[in-house]
Amino acid sequence: MTALACLCTCPDAASAARIADALVGERLAACVNVLPGLQSVYRWQGQVERASEVLLLIKTTRARLEALSARLVELHPYELPEVLAVDIAGGLPAYLAWIEHATAPGVQP
Repeated sequence: MTALACLCTCPDAASAARIADALVGERLAACVNVLPGLQSVYRWQGQVERASEVLLLIKTTRARLEALSARLVELHPYELPEVLAVDIAGGLPAYLAWIEHATAPGVQP
């Protein structure tokens, strides 16, 4: 099992909460931290843009990444949502095992 931390920005708290609830509810994520107050500066369609956003920090597994990414695209209001996955190199073994258990399809809590 390879645990991942995925990053995804949302335009507001309501869309972030809706997406977080869906990902955890559908067992695509073990946990989603919702971090408000993010300021993003980025290039989009030839212009430098600035936006207030909410960051989702999503804990999942490599086995669930493809389904999680597809679901994020379905749920997200952005034309091109940020979906970045970073390997978790280490951590408390019991916590990493919990991520795997919490994202296993068909497993009861």
